[in-house]
Amino acid sequence: MADDGLYAALMRRGMSRRSFLQFTTAMAAALALPASYAPRIARAVEGAPRLPVIWLRGQDCAGETEAFLRAPEPSAASLLLDVLSMEYHESLMAPAGAAAELSLTTALERSAGGYLVVVEGAIPTGAGGAFCLVGGRPFADVVREVADGALATIAVGACAFDGGVPGAGGGVTNAASLREVVGGHTIALPGCPLNVENLVATIVHYLTFEEWPARDMMGRPLFAYGPLIHNECERRPHFEFGEFVQAWGDEGAQKGWCLYKVGCKGPETFGNCASVRFGEGTSWPVRAGHGCIGCTMPDFWDAMSPFYLRLPSPVPPFPNLTVDMVGAGLVAGVGGLAVVHGMGMYVTQRRRRAAARREVAARAGEGAVAVEPPVAVAAEVVAAPVAADLTEAAEPAEAVEVTGPAAITREPEAAEPAEPAEAVEVTGPAVITPVPEAPEPEAPEPPPAPAGDRPEVR
Repeated sequence: MADDGLYAALMRRGMSRRSFLQFTTAMAAALALPASYAPRIARAVEGAPRLPVIWLRGQDCAGETEAFLRAPEPSAASLLLDVLSMEYHESLMAPAGAAAELSLTTALERSAGGYLVVVEGAIPTGAGGAFCLVGGRPFADVVREVADGALATIAVGACAFDGGVPGAGGGVTNAASLREVVGGHTIALPGCPLNVENLVATIVHYLTFEEWPARDMMGRPLFAYGPLIHNECERRPHFEFGEFVQAWGDEGAQKGWCLYKVGCKGPETFGNCASVRFGEGTSWPVRAGHGCIGCTMPDFWDAMSPFYLRLPSPVPPFPNLTVDMVGAGLVAGVGGLAVVHGMGMYVTQRRRRAAARREVAARAGEGAVAVEPPVAVAAEVVAAPVAADLTEAAEPAEAVEVTGPAAITREPEAAEPAEPAEAVEVTGPAVITPVPEAPEPEAPEPPPAPAGDRPEVR
């Protein structure tokens, strides 16, 4: 373990091993990582060198510097910030004038490609940058020069994020954001002021994983600016029950009800203020009784004002229409469309089944013989084309003349005519079944004559 490393510096300042591990666990929570990452963060911080930092200030109120200096003592976060190698900060360094400029040049040469740039305040670009000069040079030129060889460039506070108050409507300095001036991939930590815990967590993430945290399209780290403040607010239950502060100092304000109707912008502001809080986790504006002003959002000074009135109507022609009403209307509309869709699908299925039944019936009719019902058909008529008429009598056999005592002449009995079949009423397709042909009756043979006295047959 290096004696000039970050962990050694913390130990020299009296931090115990237990406090150090508590700090790494807290950083894991701030980065929205499981507690199992705490040992990895501890190992990374133990061996990490002191990271050189160049802090530049432009058109600002020094709110971020104040937050940096007033990190609660003896917080591990404040100790970590204190032991960073602060190479240049105009408000904290002893040199001034030409000596300060020399300090900046020396820091850039000594830590080329390995230093971190922190920019506080907006960057005026109007009048050729004459509204903010550093050493006789426009501040925008200084920022471009320093950011060119930096490990990363971080915009702290709302002014560096998108121009803030100097860049709001009515400004004359044409204030721009850090991203607009240097371009590329910058890290943004907006807020008025920023929460110093988010700056510490961003640096710890780099020391642990050797990469900067995931960010949204505006460069804000998702671990800090992903949650919706409204969802993490301790006054959210009052919002659900319709319990609102109507005027400052009323009964609702004394009971800690929701501040939405007196201007709180939490329902459309993203940040971790409600969970991390300020002052070593002691409080935050809404907990103290003041509504959120949306300072982590773009152009908040213009987009979120007036700060003490509820959110403006999303439909200008209807000033009394609220976001809640629009949401309820959208939900009702989606529900109605779902019902109509379900009814349409039911009717379509019924029509498809009816068409299928008609098709089956048509196919069955094509294979049958069409007969007009009812039709009476006699059995002998049906059988005529395919069988002999069973009603005809057998022809009589020829007479045989027998001479002698045993001469017997016998005529065969005629067959009885068959009874006519009853008429059959056919109600469906006629199915004709062929009747098998009946065999002709045989003539009976004459009885044999007695032996030795056979008659003579002529």
